[in-house]
Amino acid sequence: MEETVRILTYNVRSLRDDRAALARVVRSCAPDVVCVQEAPRFFGWRRAALAMAASFGLRVVTGGANASGNLLLAGPDVKVDATEVLYLKHRRGYHLRGMALAALRIGDSRFTLASTHLSMNLEQRVYQAGEVLGHLDGFAERNRTKARILAGDFNSYPGSVEWNIITERMNDAWMLAPVGDEFTSTGVNPYQRLDAVFVSRDIHVVRAGVPTDLISKADEALATDHRPVLAVVRI
Repeated sequence: MEETVRILTYNVRSLRDDRAALARVVRSCAPDVVCVQEAPRFFGWRRAALAMAASFGLRVVTGGANASGNLLLAGPDVKVDATEVLYLKHRRGYHLRGMALAALRIGDSRFTLASTHLSMNLEQRVYQAGEVLGHLDGFAERNRTKARILAGDFNSYPGSVEWNIITERMNDAWMLAPVGDEFTSTGVNPYQRLDAVFVSRDIHVVRAGVPTDLISKADEALATDHRPVLAVVRI
């Protein structure tokens, strides 16, 4: 039996902006799961992650500082079968990047969900595009989940080398069922799409994009320097 899943991916810039506006944006999207990038990573990060999740009406699944700021959150109907956090291969002089993964269930549907945030450096980013796919596939195979979702801030654009590496294996949800706006950065003056949800070929996308029909433009500008991407899928 197919289940409908609402997936939100959002770079929250370490909660340096208006947290009340951020919570209103997330709640307006009514997500089942949230992939967070740039979650708090320093002193008190666990407490900050729990407080943020509670403000969204969600709970922490896995991630945070031990995934270099990638965090997975979920609602009460989502069951967790397995989790993993890891760091991507690091190059001296650049920010450490990571990944948070979980094998999840909603009703009878099982899927693997991963949040990541790729490097600002082109050469490293191209390598990481293949690296995150390898980690996603390995985790999904170990946990026997066919449906796979990769979401995050990819610091690159559709048509780039690294974007094409991912879309050779997965679908860009926006390209299948665009609803709302495409551009995700910046929150105040959107002009580029850095954030995305990619899904395995067996997942049906109902809608994907910046959910301008659901969120307040004023809150969006105050919440963080990125805009959220909502993908509603059937698994």
